[in-house]
Amino acid sequence: MTTDHIEVLIQRVEAAWDNRALLQDDDTIGSIRMAMAALDRGEIRAAEKLYGSWQTNTWVKKAILLYFSIAQMEHVEVGPFDFYDKIPLKRGLERAGVRVVPPGVARYGSFLEKGAILMPGYVNIGAYVGSGTLVDTWATVGSCAQIGRNVHLSGGVGIGGVLEPAAASPVIVEDDCFIGSRCVLVEGVVIEEGAVLGANVVITSSTPILDVTGPAEKVIKGRVPARSVVVPGTRPKQFPAGTYQLPCALIIGQRSASTDRKTSLTEVLRQFSIPA
Repeated sequence: MTTDHIEVLIQRVEAAWDNRALLQDDDTIGSIRMAMAALDRGEIRAAEKLYGSWQTNTWVKKAILLYFSIAQMEHVEVGPFDFYDKIPLKRGLERAGVRVVPPGVARYGSFLEKGAILMPGYVNIGAYVGSGTLVDTWATVGSCAQIGRNVHLSGGVGIGGVLEPAAASPVIVEDDCFIGSRCVLVEGVVIEEGAVLGANVVITSSTPILDVTGPAEKVIKGRVPARSVVVPGTRPKQFPAGTYQLPCALIIGQRSASTDRKTSLTEVLRQFSIPA
């Protein structure tokens, strides 16, 4: 899809967002469907890294929300499974070179790059999953989340999704990250390249991420620095009723060059005694 075509789509999507009466117009409906098809092919993305920082493509999220308005409920049967929804399942997986293990589900409007593997998990509309990435059993990739290449999302990982408000940033997991079992990442947090999260780490936009590798802690929020090794932790907070332990995430080290290969990730987990 050319830049000119994309500009036309943006104009029509923005116009329909401001004036819902345009959803009765055939050109507008066609443009929304074209935007969804481009999203499904990976030609446009809900967010992308530009000039070193992640930018949300608000118009793409608006197109998804408008698509929900024009799509009709349909009954779909897939073997013994019975579905009734507005959004069909993603098709053409063999042609795309994507492995999906039953009953893994990728929704139309998501994109899985060639070489991605989806175990019995779920990838929602607007999400992007890079080549070489494994979405392990019962892991979920929420709407518009952006998962890089050669990432391992372990069993039960929950990557939060966001469609509204349209300007809200999705969760980002950059290339070569390892996300341990039952981790939860929500509210637009960014996990930078090569980071390793041990099992059960929960990070929201307000979760304190404490770098405890130096003589004094450093507090970060909303972002795990590249190549950090992170485990769940707690820290005390005083309330009128007493002192209680609130969850946080602890940066306890940095991933070394010898653990860059996916087959060597177990070494970093052993090195820091981290459960996967």
